[in-house]
Amino acid sequence: MLTAVAFIAALGLLIAIHEYGHYRVAVACGVKVLRFSIGFGKSVYTWRLKGRDTEFAIGLLPFGGYVKMLDERECPVDAAERHLAFNTQPLRKRAAIVIAGPLANLLLAVFLYACVNWAGVQQPRAVLASPLASSVAQQAGLSGGETVNSAAFAEEPQMPVRSFEDVRWLLMQGALDGRDVALNVSGPDGQPARDVTVSTSRIGARDADAELFRRIGLTGPWTRPVMGDLVAGSPADKAGLHPGDLVLSVDGQPVIDGAQLRENIKMSPKGGQAATLHWRVERAGQVVELNVTPEVKIENKVPVGRIGAYVGAPPEFVLVRYGPVEGLWRGAVRTWEVSALTLKMLGRMVVGEASLKNLTGPLTIADYAGKSASLGLSQYLVFLALISVSLGVLNLLPLPVLDGGHLMYYLWEGVTGRSISDAWMDRLQRGGVAVLLLMMSIALFNDVTRLLG
Repeated sequence: MLTAVAFIAALGLLIAIHEYGHYRVAVACGVKVLRFSIGFGKSVYTWRLKGRDTEFAIGLLPFGGYVKMLDERECPVDAAERHLAFNTQPLRKRAAIVIAGPLANLLLAVFLYACVNWAGVQQPRAVLASPLASSVAQQAGLSGGETVNSAAFAEEPQMPVRSFEDVRWLLMQGALDGRDVALNVSGPDGQPARDVTVSTSRIGARDADAELFRRIGLTGPWTRPVMGDLVAGSPADKAGLHPGDLVLSVDGQPVIDGAQLRENIKMSPKGGQAATLHWRVERAGQVVELNVTPEVKIENKVPVGRIGAYVGAPPEFVLVRYGPVEGLWRGAVRTWEVSALTLKMLGRMVVGEASLKNLTGPLTIADYAGKSASLGLSQYLVFLALISVSLGVLNLLPLPVLDGGHLMYYLWEGVTGRSISDAWMDRLQRGGVAVLLLMMSIALFNDVTRLLG
């Protein structure tokens, strides 16, 4: 139920803001707006504001909306109202009306990110987990437990780091852009600060997914390697482990944090068969030695070890909050960064440098809407901002059925002094619909694959 409500609320808000951008600028440009609709199909509710000619409506199908303006190309226009028609407006006004929708979504994203920055959000401290073996993070000299003080792309001035999310975002961008990331870190137990460079440029990343962070070697923040709740009859229960046990070593190798312990368990099968691990744990001030045999599960066609217990304590969190000016500025910067990343990934998918699996559709969006709403208002606002950016950027693509396609027509008109012919307009519209339907089909296929997988 929460997923459905969160999804519908998100769609309604983002579509309403988009169409309101078109509507508000059209009215400001002196264009008569006949209908403002949120949703398509049969109207379930309509109303008019006093003194306005516009009919406002909510359609039965919530996947979109439209602003219908007076236009000679769509219906006869009285001579007395011809100056109010969209098609009779100067090129600059028509372009402003079209671009206003996507810009409204981008401005909404800035505002939503700023609201989260102003209110503050709990994020994991910037303490690094032990890196995976042979990863670029391990090769950089990181061993786990380091606190990141500042970071930046290599050869750029470093900026203070407030949370692990700052580090995670920078590493992802570095891997996708082919740039190294410089970190200033303080070692555990009061060790002095030092500079390290993570060679993310060597990864050659194609997709922004969980596998990318495994290749970087940092899958999460540092956590204490303690045992949480155990499933009755599980390998952890049978081995005699208790909630609260602090794991000191596995097979003689010291355990630094929860991430390392989880990796040891996961990689325990030998030749696809279960293998017994010798654990040393601290329990109520006493050292206890146990033999733990993880059971073998097949995940993504690969045998992995599982012990049926929550492994690792929750990370330590800090409140990240910014003042009015800095919060707004950071909202604008994050909107720009997400927009650039979205365009970059779309471009890579077009030329085959990124997987089409990055395309997501309504099922995945609905799933994320429900999950983010269950985590609290701040996470839901971040989700809304991300989708608002995606909607704004998508509509600026030069596809004839989208706002970017109309801007493409106006660019042609501005350069040549004449508009696109009706015949070419029809051909381009058909082609745009075909491309859009193809993208939607791929996105829906990816949604179903994720849900079934």
